Amino acid sequence: MNQKISQQPLSNRFEHLIEVIGGERFLQMRGLNNDLPFYICEFRASEAFEMQRLQRHLISSLANLSVPCLGGRGVRVLDINLYDVSIKLLQAREGSREGSRLWDELIAVETDVEKDNLLELLQNVLGVEDYLIPAIGERLQQTDFDVLFLSGIGEVFPYIRSHNVLNNLQSTAKDKPTVLFFPGEYRHSLEQGASLELFGLLHDDKYYRAFNIFETQV
Repeated sequence: MNQKISQQPLSNRFEHLIEVIGGERFLQMRGLNNDLPFYICEFRASEAFEMQRLQRHLISSLANLSVPCLGGRGVRVLDINLYDVSIKLLQAREGSREGSRLWDELIAVETDVEKDNLLELLQNVLGVEDYLIPAIGERLQQTDFDVLFLSGIGEVFPYIRSHNVLNNLQSTAKDKPTVLFFPGEYRHSLEQGASLELFGLLHDDKYYRAFNIFETQV
């Protein structure tokens, strides 16, 4: 039996991603059967650094393609890192003291606050529906792009959960393909449906409306 693409060397996975994302079927969102154009690019948590490099190489390589359905130009990727977005949101929010920023206050109390309390605080001030998705939506409106890349999932866990991001993105990022770079496994079974297994260990939650990009045809 052939080894699954997601388990093959990074060079093989890179070639598959180039062929799929640079293909007209993917870019024109054909064959979705009314599903959302959301794709999971799974990788082992131990490969996080290598995947960051692969992602940068992928963006530059896609930009240099000549794609007929795009008028002969390359694929424009909008790359959004959820950790970077979260930091910017915290730095922009006013704190409880006059003239202070929430980010500075969090840094000051981080070592003294219980982890559960800090988690609750971050979940309140970085609400996906109220803050994160509007920030992403603003970036989408400001940028001309063909494909959206989302990364930083491991860095924002557990105060932001990947399935929650995808669920709330359905009304904001449905007009262009979205690729979520996920440090773990996107598992499918007839008994349990589909689920995101963060780091290959933690059950993030059930999510059904995405495709595994390594199982996607060119």
